Amino acid sequence: MSGQPPSKKQKVEQDAETFPGFATAVIHAGQEPEQWASKSVVPLISLSTTFKQDTPANPDPYEYTRGGNPSRTVLQTCLAASEGAEYAYVASSGLAATSLIIQTLKSGDHMVTMNDLYGGTNRYFRRVVSKFGITASFVDCTDLTNLKAAIQPNTKIVWIESPTNPTLRIVDIRGAAEIAHKHPGILLVVDNTFMSPYFQRPLELGADIVMHSITKYINGHSDVLMGVICTNNKEFGEQINFLQLAVGSVPSPFDCYLVNRGLKTLHLRMRQHEKNAMAVAKYLESSSCVKEVLYPGLPSHPQHEVAKKQCKGFSGMVSFRIKGDLQTSREFFKALKVFTLAESLGGYESLAELPAVMTHASVSEEERKALGITDTLIRLSVGLESIDDLINDLDQALQHACQQS
Repeated sequence: MSGQPPSKKQKVEQDAETFPGFATAVIHAGQEPEQWASKSVVPLISLSTTFKQDTPANPDPYEYTRGGNPSRTVLQTCLAASEGAEYAYVASSGLAATSLIIQTLKSGDHMVTMNDLYGGTNRYFRRVVSKFGITASFVDCTDLTNLKAAIQPNTKIVWIESPTNPTLRIVDIRGAAEIAHKHPGILLVVDNTFMSPYFQRPLELGADIVMHSITKYINGHSDVLMGVICTNNKEFGEQINFLQLAVGSVPSPFDCYLVNRGLKTLHLRMRQHEKNAMAVAKYLESSSCVKEVLYPGLPSHPQHEVAKKQCKGFSGMVSFRIKGDLQTSREFFKALKVFTLAESLGGYESLAELPAVMTHASVSEEERKALGITDTLIRLSVGLESIDDLINDLDQALQHACQQS
């Protein structure tokens, strides 16, 4: 049978893979039973904070858990495989991972970043990083001429999200990499949280560094706070490895175990997130209560063609503008029954939030207005529930909100 072509069923199953061998990698990379004396198939949780040394200052290989831990090694190996990276380094949160990357810079350095960022990243860059002599230019990188014009002689990092949070703009990652790499010493960082490595691999598109808030899709169960940095740049990786030890913003072994477990179903979850989100987006486009739907998988999205070139699919993130005002939005949230009004995203449960007063409240009103983060922009994280229940819930909530306005 080995010499015969695959059957139609086998071909369909093969085509379902976004990156060849992805499912195998996240199930097996770093999980070798032989690394444990017990040959446990499920990796052990190593809770020890310190490790015996045979001779002074000669750890083999672990010394102190801030600098390294077997449970963390298992996870980092698996995460690197998921992104097609040589190296992966986990941190205690997505913002902690962001902080580690920025700590490779020095006073006087400059970075170019997307103007439409997660509110926490925006706040960190503007109100924390700026205190240490590092400057940033916030520009609309969906137009690469803006990126090109913003680069300065002291620019060291270009930082983008694609899709952005919460307006789901798409940046041409390959184009951004080409511009950045025309200037020696500039590294392109891509926040890949909204897509997960199952649908997008920025390193393969020319990015130097990929970061995720693991809290979201990678863990997928809304019960772990963690971030990760992935790269093929050995020198940069060594800097991050040093900072893990020196700064100490590392996750616990138990949290590493939980994320490692969550990774095993990432490919299955992302397929269903996409299926549900596409159905929700199409429903919202048909609703008379909705002014605009923002979902990169829809042909109506301004950067739909760019998204198709660099993404292997689309996640569960959908934003839309409800017709009305702030009170209309409030009535919508009040009426929801299946969707939960809560921040965060990427878990198995469906969430809804109002970025202007929640995740992006720290962004100035003037900036929110310029970005289109209005009182009627609603962000959905479409989960894994039955699609009919999700659409029925949105429909009744929209009808209620429209009737009240």
